[in-house]
Formats: sequence, structure tokens, C-alpha cells
Amino acid sequence: MSAGASRWQVNTQRPIAYEVKSVFNLFEGEAQDLLFPNHPAHRRRFVVLGASVHRLYGEKIQTCFQRLGIEARLFSLPSGEEHKTMQTYLNLAQALDEFPIHRRDEPLIAIGGGVLTDAAAFVASTYRRGIPHIKIPSTLMGYVDAAIGIKNGINFNGHKNRLGTFQPPEKVLLDRSLLQTLPRRHLLNGVAEIIKLAVIKDAALFDLLERDGAGCLDTAFQDERGQALLDRAIGGMLEELEPNLFEDDLARKVDFGHTFSYGLETRHEAHLLHGEAVLLDILLSTQIALGRGLLCAAEARRVFDLVTALGYELNLQTLDADTLWNSLEERTYHRNGMQRTPLPAGLGGCVFANDLQRKEINLALERLLQEMSPLYEQHLYQL
Repeated sequence: MSAGASRWQVNTQRPIAYEVKSVFNLFEGEAQDLLFPNHPAHRRRFVVLGASVHRLYGEKIQTCFQRLGIEARLFSLPSGEEHKTMQTYLNLAQALDEFPIHRRDEPLIAIGGGVLTDAAAFVASTYRRGIPHIKIPSTLMGYVDAAIGIKNGINFNGHKNRLGTFQPPEKVLLDRSLLQTLPRRHLLNGVAEIIKLAVIKDAALFDLLERDGAGCLDTAFQDERGQALLDRAIGGMLEELEPNLFEDDLARKVDFGHTFSYGLETRHEAHLLHGEAVLLDILLSTQIALGRGLLCAAEARRVFDLVTALGYELNLQTLDADTLWNSLEERTYHRNGMQRTPLPAGLGGCVFANDLQRKEINLALERLLQEMSPLYEQHLYQL
């Protein structure tokens, strides 16, 4: 009898398709076609809310479901990066199990900021090996970045997003009216991700930020200018994500601002929002690009002036050399052994560096602090 081993090759394809749709006052209008188009016969929903969303909109959301004849369980989770944990994952999974829901016809609905939608989508991707979910971001960070892709996860063992999956939602509903109640700092937090795209990919978007950014912040993006700016940012983000949803290519433009920010955010989690860490990274990376001749002085000046004009309050003292270098080393490991650090090549262009040295980073940091020092007297930065 032959001792040869048998061998099978399995090849399959599963299409990824989901809708990202702009809506307005979702829970005050006729929401059924938006929330339940594929499951008209199934009348139960498990709805995960961030704590602030529950406080501000919980009654309105519950009334909406009642009006539509939907039995909805509203489950509130605390907000903030410190709650993006395994315990939150287990609490949500247990509550979902106690409800429970059908595996294919009753999608979990997540309404909240990026932390909430990341954690809820991770539960959805693993509960009974995967159930459908719908994301409705309530923060600008979620609106333009965290909620519109297919990544999810929680922090683990002192590392951000160490546990997670790639799982597409059924749809993402972008309700601009939810941004009206955001504090200005959290609006600025999301704008940092728009600045990221503008610098590394879209010079016309940068022009829009220079022209309309401050006004959009004043109106919480509720007017036509705000809608236009957000639409361009979201279109640009999805243009980058769509051909590389599973990150098979680890050289990603959208990782601009996410090399040094990883260490900054991890070390200063209690005081530094994600977008603030990203913006610090953008400033340092712009200075590195200037030192390499990838940007001219006038282009770098526009980046610095935009940050000033939008009124960010950043603590530049968080930019210590050891944290920056350690973060680069960690990201190099994460990017499969190469730095793959995006740097701007002119406004709207991008190159990837694999040869950054500690001396170069330290020099860029020194020059950045010198560049921004006049702002200290104007109290635009908290020191």
C-alpha cells in the first residue's frame, strides 16, 4: 500500500460589499429602509451605545425602534480608550448571548465613537463565528476614519488593537447631526485624520481645510461646506482602503501620522486623544520630510500654519526622543520588518521611508520645537 500523502488545495472567493451612506437625523425620520432593508421580517435588534450617546440620544433611539415595531435591547458601554479591553469584549458578548439574536437576520447595531464601534464590531466578528453588524459613528473620528473600514479590535497586554479581525459591516450610516453635541476638542480630534489625508494624498482637500476648516469647526460641520469637506475626506479614505482592505500591502498612505503616534498614545493614554497623537506625528513627519528635501519650506509652513489656524492645543513636551524611536521600532515589527513610514512628498504626495535613523529623528524633533516655539507665547499649545 502506498505511503504517499494525500493533498487537497482549497480555493474560494468571498466578495466584500458594504454601503457607506450619508444620512441626516436618522432617528427622527423614516429609519426602516436604512436600518432594516435586508431583514424586514425580523423584528429584534441588539443595539450597543456609547455612554454619552445613550445619555444624549437613548430615548430618541428607543422611541424610533418602538415606532417601527422593533424589539430593541439598548446596551450601554463606557467610552474612552481605557475601556477598549478584553473585559468590555466579554461584557458585551455576555449581554448579546443573553438577548440573543438570529445569526444572519438580526444585525448588531453599534452607535458611538471609534472605540465603541471597534469593540462592538470585534464582538460581531467572533460571536457565533460572525454575525452581521451596522455601524453608526457618533464622533468625527469615527465618521471619517474608524467606522468606515473593516478593521476592528481591542487593546491587549499594553498594546493598542493587538486583538482584532477584518470584518466588513453590512453598512455604515453617517449621520452628521450626531456631531452637533461634540466638544470642540473631539471635533479637532477627527479633523486630524482629515489633515492626514490632505497632506499625504489630496492637495485640494488641504486647500479646503485652509479655506473652510475653521468655519466648519464653528458649525460642527452642519452646513453645506461641512458636508462637502467631509464627503471629500471620506471618498479619499475609501479610495485608499478599498483595494487593500485586508492590508496585504503594508505600505499604506493612510498610515501617515501613525508611526510615532502609536508610542505617544500608548504612553500618554490618559491625556492624549488619538487624533492629537496623530497630529503630533504629522508635524514631526513633515519636519523629517522637509529635512530630506521632500517638501519645500513654504509647503511645510502651510502645514504648521493650518494647525495654528484651527486652534489645536497640543503638548509638544510629549515628543521625547526615546518614545519616538521605540514607537518606530514597534511599527517596524508590525509592518513585517520594514519601516514603511509614509512621508509627504510635496502637499498631496507620498513616499515610504525604510531608512530612518535615530539621529535624523532627533534633529527633526529639535527643529520642530524651534519652529513651534513662537506659538508658546500665544498660548496655542499647552506646555
